[in-house]
Amino acid sequence: MEQEKVIIVKDLYKSFLDKHVLRGINLTLHRGENLGIMGKSGIGKSVLTKCIVRLIEPDAGEINVLGTNVLRCNEAELNEIRKKVGYLFQGGALYDSMSVRENLLFPIRRTQFVDKKREAEKLVESSLRSVGLLDAIDKMPSELSGGMKKRIALARTLILRPEIILYDEPTTGLDAVTSGEISELIVKIREEYNTASIIITHDTKCVKIATDNIKIMQDGVFVAEGTYEELSRSSEKGIRDYFM
Repeated sequence: MEQEKVIIVKDLYKSFLDKHVLRGINLTLHRGENLGIMGKSGIGKSVLTKCIVRLIEPDAGEINVLGTNVLRCNEAELNEIRKKVGYLFQGGALYDSMSVRENLLFPIRRTQFVDKKREAEKLVESSLRSVGLLDAIDKMPSELSGGMKKRIALARTLILRPEIILYDEPTTGLDAVTSGEISELIVKIREEYNTASIIITHDTKCVKIATDNIKIMQDGVFVAEGTYEELSRSSEKGIRDYFM
């Protein structure tokens, strides 16, 4: 029996002035799947994920998320979808003036995810426990290492219990050991929360550890797809080079 399709993208196009970034992208993400997307910098990988949640408006195509055509949603309907899709930005995007606790409470208050303060505090503690940083709850972002900031940002993404997580370069700027820990954490999160994920990355260690399947993007389209083992042994040198 085929797994439920939680994201379907068909013939997606996006240009910025005369720069054609997405040229007919097709993508399907199944429930429980971790899908990696690789490609050179600046070719549109992040543009694709931002189109999925309409942080960027595509020029043409179809996007279906959890059974909803997001391109036909009004703002209220779109906000309901966004509650179910966590987005881990490349820089982590923590608020420097807020403690870890306050950073995690912020999306709860903004969305009124729960009403009671005690329930909100339990969610914060549960999310921090999932990423192994409950003891950092009262620290400020300036007191955290790069790897800790990534974990806290992931805990904040988990706070609304999303069904889908979009990871934008989750291991960039981290040393090899910390990168491996974050990649293992992505797997743990999938197991604990039954999430489906799209993982944009240049990190071959990350895709080897954390993904079930990988798509390679070139010139605005996907040119290859398969498992890490399949693509790393591709007969095309241009595909193998991504895994060197």
